[in-house]
Amino acid sequence: MKPLMIAVCLGLMAMPVSAEEKEDGLSLMEQGALLFFKGLEQEVAPALDGFKELADSMGPSLQAFALEMGPALTDLMNEVEDWSSYHPPEILPNGDIILRKKQTEDALPAPETDEIDL
Repeated sequence: MKPLMIAVCLGLMAMPVSAEEKEDGLSLMEQGALLFFKGLEQEVAPALDGFKELADSMGPSLQAFALEMGPALTDLMNEVEDWSSYHPPEILPNGDIILRKKQTEDALPAPETDEIDL
């Protein structure tokens, strides 16, 4: 009986050690995901570098645009409360840009039917 108790005690003492070893290593799924994201990062890196160069070249002109048009855009944003109640902007032949407001459900004409309401 004593040898069995000693074996059980040694087995129970070894369990936390084996559990700690498992936490240190990554599972196959984790290793696969890690490799996938590393590969994805390597594939996307050149495109991101090109995008950074584009952003650097456009930065000064975008900053000038924001300084010039900022107040007008702020006024427009304050005036229009709900953008979903407008159609997309239209450019007229003379160069004007208009925003048409959508008709509400109440303003739409009722469909004509041949039935008489009683």
